[in-house]
Amino acid sequence: MSNQKVREGEALPEVALKKYLQEIKLIKSVESDLFVEQFTHGFSNLTYLLKIENKEFVLRKPPKGAIKRGHDMHREFKVQSAVQKAFSKVPKMYAFCDDETILGSDFYIMEKVEGIILNYKEAHKRKISSSDYKTIANSWLATLVELHSVDYKAIGLENLGKPEGYVERQVANWGKQYVKAKTAEVLEAEMVMNWMEAHQPKKYEHCLIHNDFKYDNVVFKDDSWQEVAAVLDWEMATLGDPLMDLGTSLGYWTVATDHDFVKQGIPSPTIFEGNPIRSEIAKMYAQKSGRNTDNLVFYYVFGLFKIAVIAQQIYFRYAKGWTTDPRFANLNKASELCCKLALKAIKTKSID
Repeated sequence: MSNQKVREGEALPEVALKKYLQEIKLIKSVESDLFVEQFTHGFSNLTYLLKIENKEFVLRKPPKGAIKRGHDMHREFKVQSAVQKAFSKVPKMYAFCDDETILGSDFYIMEKVEGIILNYKEAHKRKISSSDYKTIANSWLATLVELHSVDYKAIGLENLGKPEGYVERQVANWGKQYVKAKTAEVLEAEMVMNWMEAHQPKKYEHCLIHNDFKYDNVVFKDDSWQEVAAVLDWEMATLGDPLMDLGTSLGYWTVATDHDFVKQGIPSPTIFEGNPIRSEIAKMYAQKSGRNTDNLVFYYVFGLFKIAVIAQQIYFRYAKGWTTDPRFANLNKASELCCKLALKAIKTKSID
């Protein structure tokens, strides 16, 4: 089992895994050689590439010490299985397993979708032209709008979430999660939480939302960038306000003029020349979806705060020694910075 690329403490038990793969008829023999690599772009659930018998599969499981909320493998499996009926850009689901004796947690196995995942490193290596970035942004955004138009009732996902009161619950819940994961007092975080409480919209639409829609969570079919082959990482998908989804995407949408620490903390291909700025993305979304985006500062602030909480939660696990991944050592600073950016957006009434 080749696990040079698997992080220390995150290796998979080979014998038990091969036995399971044979049981669900994905492989013929437990004697076959299994090669495992770990995808490194994600900060949340652990994702592995399994190579065996000339086939490739992807396995997803929660990290050690993770809270069930936000790391619910069964929910993620169920959502993608259902979404596939109405939205073709989803990997095929093979099996979900809740027997924790196999890998120490529940997990699921899905198809590996061929194509390009455009994280910062990949984009930098490819030296993509500015005109290509316009195409990339357009394909990516069109996919989000398409996802927001899925009839979730028709595919049996009407119980995925409670769309009424969604915004209010999100503001309250992310605030509580921040307080739980806090490792230092951050004045800006308190100010942002208070502002969101007072300025949240009371009326809004609802639809199926992804909640983590960014470049490195989609697979582009090829380097013509005209088509998205699959959307990945459905762990936070629910029913809610589509503009909350857009706000989270804008939170990740760093641009060339942002503070250097922001660009390091949220490294994204969106900083390269040719990418639209945040307000342009919002305008494109409004045009493609027909939705009103006047209240965008709230949604952008919420998106930044959500990223701050996620970063702080991961740092909390790192501080407790539950993960040794060196990438997590400064996430508390990234969290604080997101709160400062949110406060700046509030004061300037601008998302750029």
